[in-house]
Formats: sequence, structure tokens, C-alpha cells
Amino acid sequence: MTVAQIAGSPDGMPLRIQLQHVERRRKLRAFTLVLPLLLFVLIGFALPIARMMFNAVYDDKLLTMMPRTTAALSGWDGKNLPDESVYAALAEDLRQAWAQKTAGAIGRRMNYELPGAGSQVTSSARKASTLSAGPYKAALIEIDPLWGQHEVWSLLKRGGSGYTAYYLLRSVDYQYGPDSQIVASPPEQAIFRDTFLRTLGISIGVTTLTLLLGFPVAYLLATLPVRSSNLLMIMVVLPFWTSLLVRTTAWVVLLQPHGIINDVLMALHIISQPAELIYNRVGTVVAMTHIQLPFTLLPIYSVMKTISPSHIRAARSLGAGPFYAFWMVYFPQTLPGIAAGCLLTFILCLGYYITPALVGGPSDQMVGYFIAHYTNVELNWGMASALGFILLAATLLLYYVFNKLVGLDQIKMG
Repeated sequence: MTVAQIAGSPDGMPLRIQLQHVERRRKLRAFTLVLPLLLFVLIGFALPIARMMFNAVYDDKLLTMMPRTTAALSGWDGKNLPDESVYAALAEDLRQAWAQKTAGAIGRRMNYELPGAGSQVTSSARKASTLSAGPYKAALIEIDPLWGQHEVWSLLKRGGSGYTAYYLLRSVDYQYGPDSQIVASPPEQAIFRDTFLRTLGISIGVTTLTLLLGFPVAYLLATLPVRSSNLLMIMVVLPFWTSLLVRTTAWVVLLQPHGIINDVLMALHIISQPAELIYNRVGTVVAMTHIQLPFTLLPIYSVMKTISPSHIRAARSLGAGPFYAFWMVYFPQTLPGIAAGCLLTFILCLGYYITPALVGGPSDQMVGYFIAHYTNVELNWGMASALGFILLAATLLLYYVFNKLVGLDQIKMG
């Protein structure tokens, strides 16, 4: 190879430029290979989450279905009932809603904030379709006293903007008052803060149990001979071969009043009558712990396999006892695996729906149950999105705090 070839190509291009072109082509090929996965993540994950977050703060049903009323209310001072021109706009919107068969959607949206308003709106639209001339204010109030209530007009005025904080407020047990002020929800409707706390408590409990059960098994797997550890590992990952629904249903069979567990306990005379092991917190935690145990165990095991047994032997040779050597030398090295396994289990537990629904009672349902309820039963996408948004924000916040704490601990250990 000549000096000219080393310095550059026959056409005079410097070697540095050639290397840059080669590196650019290599990066382009690498990007082309990961592009399908990137598109899949964007379309199947990022965009739905972005849409969910947008739905939590945006609802333009009243703005698009009652354009005249919301436009007329833009100049309303919010003190007394609106004037005749606003009622005339309302009458025209109701007539059009009845003709276009959108009165039900309007009533459903208003019913979210004013329970019972749905049927009244539909009935008013039907009767307003026969109104030919004013005065509309007295006529509409006579059709239904709903239109003489101040809070209805406050709701319609808020509907003049597509952006709303109602769903997020409702998700933390707050709502708008008669004058659009933010007030606490009535006690019979204030259920979501307790639900979030319950979800957090169950997730922490299940994570703790999986750590207490999984750490000894992971240590056993890491220290046993290969033949024995492989057999035990098959037993650990065996639940992954069956679906979540099948595993949960199996616990229903085991925990029911006349199931296997109660029959064995009664046969051994440990209990005299069947224990309540299902449709309560016990069944929920037991079933979730069984399902999540491998997710906590496997990261811990993977870290333990990298720890050299010579560390313990060195500590013992220097005079440390078995427990002291384990606690001061071996255990700190397993903390990255503990952190990864516990974080994975905790985040997965936050979104549980099927298991609490099948083996838990009414007071054991987590946030996922209400998200599914608003999505599939009530078709209230705003509330479902708001609950999902708050759950996602709480998860990211907890992850950030956890990551900071683990980072500080690692710095101190270093």
C-alpha cells in the first residue's frame, strides 16, 4: 500500500472524509434495521399514550354540538341567569340536536358533571323541536326547570372551551361548583383518592412479599450445582408458560370456601370452618404475589450469578462470621438486582386489573378496574384517560425518586 493510498483515494479525497462517509453509511444501515421497531413503538405505544394524555384535558362535545349557545355565553357575566338571546340560541341548538340525533350525546356529556341531566336534555330537545317562536326563556324553563338552574349555565359556559380540567379534578375527588369554583366532591362520590392509595398499598405489599420470597430462592439458584439449579429454574419460570387468566382462575379454585386449601386445613384440624381466602385482600395479594414472583426473582438471580464466591471466603478468612460476611460483603452487591426486580414488580402491580377483579372483593379493586369500567361500560373516555394519566404520572414520579435514591446509595457505596 502506497503513501498516496493511505493519505487518500485516487480522486484526491482525504482519508478522514472517507472514514466519515463509511461511518455515516454504517449508522444509516443500523438506523434502517431498527426503524421497524421504532415505528412499532411510536404507533403502538407512544401515540396512544399521547392521545390518552390529550383526552384527559380536552373535550369539545359541547363546543361542537351546541355552538350557538356556547358562543352566546361568551359575554355572560356568570351572575344571574342569561338573557333571552342566550335562551334563543339554546332553543336552536336543541332543535338541531334533536334533528341530528345528537341530543343523547349532549345529555351524556352534561350528565358527567350534573347527574340526572342526561334524560332532561333529551326530553328538552324533543319538546324544543316544536317551539316556533319566543320568548324562549320562559318556554324552556317551563319545558324543564333544568334550564333555570345557574350551575347548568356555568357548565355550558365552561363548554365554550375544548380544554377542561374536569376529568383530572374528578380523578382526585374534586369538581366544579355551581359558580365554576373548584370544590371537593361529595363523600358518596369521593372514591378515587382511596383507590389510588389502595393501589399503591397493594403494590407495595406484593413487592415486599415477592422480595422476601424471591431473595432466598435466587440465592439458592445461584449457589446450587448446575444440574439442580436448572431444574429449580424450570419450576420458577413455569408460570410464564400459562396465561395470566389461567393462573388467576387456578387461585379461584384453590382459595374458594370448599377449595383445596380450605379442605386440607380442615382435614388437619387447623380450622373448624372454611376460611375466607377469596374475594378479599388476602386472595388478591396471594394471587398477585404468585404471578409477580418471577419478575422479582430473576433480576436478583442474574446479579447474584456475577458475584464471585471468593468474596465471602475472603471475608471469612479475615475473621468475619457467616452472617456478617453475607450482610456486609455479599448483600450490598445484590442491591442492583433487588432494585431492578422490585421496581419492575411494583410498576406492573400498579396496572393490575384481571386478578383483583376475579379474586378480590369490591374494596380490593385497583385503578385498572375503574379505567376498564369507564372505557367499556360508561364509554367515558375522558375519565378513563384522566385516571390513566394520573397513574402514569405517579409511576414516572416514583420511578424518578427511586432512581435518585438508588443512585445516591450506589455513590455512597462507591
